Amino acid sequence: MPELPEVDTIVRTLRPDLTGAEILAADVRWTRTLATPSAKKFKEQIRGQKILHVARRAKFIHIILSADSLFVHLRMSGDLFIKEGGYKPGKHDRLLLDLSAPRSENFKLVFNDARKFGRVWLTDDPDLVVGGLGPEPLSDEFTPQWLYENLRAHNRRLKPLLLDQAFLAGLGNIYTDESLHMARLHPLTASASVSRAQAARLYEAIRAVLTEGIRRNGASIDWAYRGGEFQNYFRVYDRAGRPCPVCGTQIQRLVVGQRGTHICPKCQTWKRQP
Repeated sequence: MPELPEVDTIVRTLRPDLTGAEILAADVRWTRTLATPSAKKFKEQIRGQKILHVARRAKFIHIILSADSLFVHLRMSGDLFIKEGGYKPGKHDRLLLDLSAPRSENFKLVFNDARKFGRVWLTDDPDLVVGGLGPEPLSDEFTPQWLYENLRAHNRRLKPLLLDQAFLAGLGNIYTDESLHMARLHPLTASASVSRAQAARLYEAIRAVLTEGIRRNGASIDWAYRGGEFQNYFRVYDRAGRPCPVCGTQIQRLVVGQRGTHICPKCQTWKRQP
């Protein structure tokens, strides 16, 4: 599933072409792609709206329209493409928007999703979709003090808590593993036991890992995302049996909260609580 850096990369790629375009028509080819509204209402409501801006909120692509907001969550295999106006829909295309932009030929925005897990929302109230999300980890709202206080306020294992989008928005399996290794924290550590110094290390690690992931256009692994190279710089993720880049100890794979997890047993020590 794409995480914050991958979604951010897609947004930056789409923004120049989509901004200022007018939506001429919508072709809903699989109705369950739409979380809301119905296909009939979607096609009526979106027609004629202009795209004012393309942004990201957590793992959502947020297309800001002249009257509404269009949210896209790619989930496991979704992707968004820009195609020429004469493009014929492919087997896994679930939604197509016909677009007209100033000083250019008509074109299409295509939502392709082989596994059908992705979803699209059209709403006049963004909070109905993203209102329950935690802060953005690269925002000013996310600070070492915020992280320390909120880790201590919960009694959960570190990795499941960091993956909880209501706690912190945008992290997934890859960047959580990478951040915890950089911060020298075991994913099973109880969040309420994290010291102020450890929280500060984790804060710095999260921001450093995400910034580097964005710089390298995300990671091309686990799903259909194309073009990233961050997978060439993983510290622990998907490197079980290979040496830790810090100490040389063999990286281990374990399961935490039903998620495959990668750690260095020397850099990330943990003692089971009695």
